[in-house]
Amino acid sequence: MSSLTFRSSRPDGWISPRPYSDANLRHRKLGPVQPLEEPGFFSRLFSRI
Repeated sequence: MSSLTFRSSRPDGWISPRPYSDANLRHRKLGPVQPLEEPGFFSRLFSRI
């Protein structure tokens, strides 16, 4: 076994939780929620009916 260890001056992003952010603040900062993928041709065509 190796006795070497990794040390960082900054805490790991997986360990430290994100700060709380209100939904209204997120909306003002980032805008409305966007879908992950654009709707296809047929879904756009048939969604208007």
